[in-house]
Amino acid sequence: MAGLIPQSFIDDLLNRTDIVDVVSSRVQLKKAGKNYSACCPFHKEKTPSFSVSPDKQFYYCFGCGAGGNALGFIMDHDNLDFPQAVEDLAKAAGMEVPREQGVKGQKPRQPTDSPLYPLLNAASEFYRQALKSHPSRKAAVDYLKGRGLSGEIARDFGLGFAPPGWDNLYKHLSSDSLQQKVMIDAGLLIENAETGKRYDRFRDRVMFPIRDSRGRIIAFGGRVLGDDKPKYLNSPETPVFHKGQELYGLFEARKFNRNLDEIIVVEGYMDVIALAQQGLRNAVATLGTATSEEHLKRLFRVVPNVLFCFDGDQAGRNAAW
Repeated sequence: MAGLIPQSFIDDLLNRTDIVDVVSSRVQLKKAGKNYSACCPFHKEKTPSFSVSPDKQFYYCFGCGAGGNALGFIMDHDNLDFPQAVEDLAKAAGMEVPREQGVKGQKPRQPTDSPLYPLLNAASEFYRQALKSHPSRKAAVDYLKGRGLSGEIARDFGLGFAPPGWDNLYKHLSSDSLQQKVMIDAGLLIENAETGKRYDRFRDRVMFPIRDSRGRIIAFGGRVLGDDKPKYLNSPETPVFHKGQELYGLFEARKFNRNLDEIIVVEGYMDVIALAQQGLRNAVATLGTATSEEHLKRLFRVVPNVLFCFDGDQAGRNAAW
């Protein structure tokens, strides 16, 4: 049985591959500013809405929403499974595909690269810098200090600040219409359906980055500093973020201690961080949803013991029962 393809090899292969070469060998591309355009190969259209970015090394169709990296394109266009797409791309690059010893019955590893990950990471860095240096940061800093948090804990959890205003992140990251569309897909921007105006989703909020099991930022939670509602605002569901499956703080807890015996499940971001501030670095939160079967499966894959510690209000009692 063939083994798994190492992720390090996949990353190296993508770094050595130019997506423009991959796509142009299958689709006729036309230069359009910094990018390339064509009629989408995945749906019928008369006006080109398919764009390839050499800078970001991904493709996106504004018509049907198809998008991804070079491997994803080969899989969809050539109707190949993931291992065969890797083999074809490696052959074109003059590389031999190594294999790891796999577990019998284990599914082939799927591509993990997405244009959303670097964008979400860049947004997190913007929010972190804003907490350090933005002229309007005082309210956010005072809020965190008022909750008894140290700078070290804020750093460990990557806390940040979304400044007031409609277009701070928009101006910082949106270099072109393609980038703006990906920012919408990542849940960072909102597009008004009537006017087409695009603006920052998170404004005047303390920001909590949400990480997956590999430590990649997949979403954000934002705590309002003014009187706006709702008090907490989460990223919407995206291709990389599925709210009912994620546990805030699980990556940080396992990073602090890889040999956990117990995990405490609490209600919110600040509960996790407040416990960490007191030395309890094994708490997670369910992002405002009831604890699901998927949550429990994930937890018991990590630890033998799970302790639920919800608020004493009606919402907390409902979550417990």
